[in-house]
Amino acid sequence: MTDTLLFDPRDERYKSPYGAVSAGTVVHFALRPERAQAFSRAVLTARFESRANELVRIFLPWSGRDGERDVFAGSLPTGDYVGLIFYSFRLEGLDGRTRTLGEYQLTVYDGCEQVPAWFGEGTCYQIFPDRFRRSRIPDPGGMVGGRSVHAAWQEEPEYRPDARGEVRNRDFFGGDLKGVLEQLPYLQSLGVETLYFNPIFEAAENHRYGTADYEHVDPMLGCDADFSALCRAAHARGMRVILDGVFNHTGFVSRYFNGDGFYPQPGAAQSRQSPYYPWFHFQHWPDRFDSWWGIYTLPAVNEGEDSYRDYIIRGEHSIVRRWLQAGADGWRLDVADELPDDFIRELHQAVRAADPNAVVIGEVWEDGSTKIAYGVRRRHILGGHCDGLMNYPFRNGLISFLLGADAACFRDAMETLRENYPPFAFASAMNFLGTHDTPRILTLLGVGSDCRENTKAWRADFRMDAGQRALALARLRLGALVLFAFPGAPTIYYGDEAGMEGFEDPFNRRTFPWGAEDKALTAWYAALGQARKSLLPLRRGDLRWLRAEGRVLAFSRTWEGETVIAAVNAGDAPEQLPLDGAFRDRMSGERFTDTVPLPPLTGRLLTGERCKSASGVV
Repeated sequence: MTDTLLFDPRDERYKSPYGAVSAGTVVHFALRPERAQAFSRAVLTARFESRANELVRIFLPWSGRDGERDVFAGSLPTGDYVGLIFYSFRLEGLDGRTRTLGEYQLTVYDGCEQVPAWFGEGTCYQIFPDRFRRSRIPDPGGMVGGRSVHAAWQEEPEYRPDARGEVRNRDFFGGDLKGVLEQLPYLQSLGVETLYFNPIFEAAENHRYGTADYEHVDPMLGCDADFSALCRAAHARGMRVILDGVFNHTGFVSRYFNGDGFYPQPGAAQSRQSPYYPWFHFQHWPDRFDSWWGIYTLPAVNEGEDSYRDYIIRGEHSIVRRWLQAGADGWRLDVADELPDDFIRELHQAVRAADPNAVVIGEVWEDGSTKIAYGVRRRHILGGHCDGLMNYPFRNGLISFLLGADAACFRDAMETLRENYPPFAFASAMNFLGTHDTPRILTLLGVGSDCRENTKAWRADFRMDAGQRALALARLRLGALVLFAFPGAPTIYYGDEAGMEGFEDPFNRRTFPWGAEDKALTAWYAALGQARKSLLPLRRGDLRWLRAEGRVLAFSRTWEGETVIAAVNAGDAPEQLPLDGAFRDRMSGERFTDTVPLPPLTGRLLTGERCKSASGVV
């Protein structure tokens, strides 16, 4: 007798409603042991974690029979509680026998606020600003950081330590906002509806995660007016803009810390009377201070300091508000786990006050419902904090499947998220195959690992051979199809659609290969992006698994009676998938009835013969 026959939290016959629930919901439970087991009593024990692990025990009375099984059923009220509930069951027999099941997780969230749906519905495109497109070769003279600029766009980024033994990230290529503006037609051709920018504010390093001045666009990118102009142009094309908010730390080289004295106003490193001194924590002023992961170039801030919160969040023209007023439509919070929950909540309130339709997306690398950071269970997706999270579990699960893992492992990982996440968080997840923090997806799919056993110089020079690249491209087409068909925002890391290669930073941050793109791959992404933009089932539909076994993964999305099916065969043997009706493969144009063949390394995006799009029948 298996536990799933006794109780299955993903089956509404055993637990209703499915998954996470909003506060105030009464959750119904049922156990179904075999009658021959002669259990006479069932008890539910619920542990309310955020209420000092308070235990609540509820008797589940016998409520009848279901075939050869007894049914014990009862209900758990959640009241005004918000947090995680961990529950288990105990079955008791008249002869003293007992059986325990659990423990299971129930996420209870604050459902009072309406989360804007636009982010999760459309395609997002991540831009690393220095490397996407430049409209001119800039002059770095007078800019913060002692920069150098590569003369040729195609040169390799610098990865070797300098004379002081440091990798300083001061080599720039000069990508700018006007360059992005010039390429809005290209991005629109991909079906992109959201532009997510890595940091754009003045900073000494090319990645700009050590903010030097939150109040101004980095001059190499352009000026503040250029940003607003870009936002207006994007909005005119139906696109929105999300900015990277780096609020856990500033730059050592910044007007706030001013570690190198570049800025004329004294920073925390120059004077204890500086208005910025309370923002930082010194063990020994001025040379020993808290920093992000011990990296001295990124001094950590005290997010609880009132003057810092006033500056970033609270003021009428606070940083969070002023850039929304300048045209942004939301924020992605860097290292959200390292920001206090009350800081994120206050920031979220400020964002919604400035623009009720703006969103907050958090950087979290694990299941965001269970995340513990600094000994505290985080409230990222319990309502009023983050509207969605970066979905690294999606990336990890999909890459594992593409590289050989059973499709059931991907399905189970995603079902765990769907069960644990509030519906708004699952729908607004930022799904992706790669980011600026991971090796290029094409390289991973061709080589199979990050090759850290080799030297960094080897990784810098490495390029896939023809066989590796052909396999990688075939796998990437499958991965992209799943990405664009799955609930949550399909997010493209700039250049993945062009066939860029590379291992870790900075090899995953090379310049976009304008004029040398893999045009077949770009066309595949564009077709998927346009499908995501036009097919309502892909934007809003439910999720139903059709097959997740071995090397075949298939699921459907249905909205208002119309269905789209994503089916991929990542193996080297042909497969078939039965169909209920007639469908057309949007990618190849082929039509199928009753069954669809899946040759090796083939993906299909199947629409019903009369499936409606946002603009009519497709």
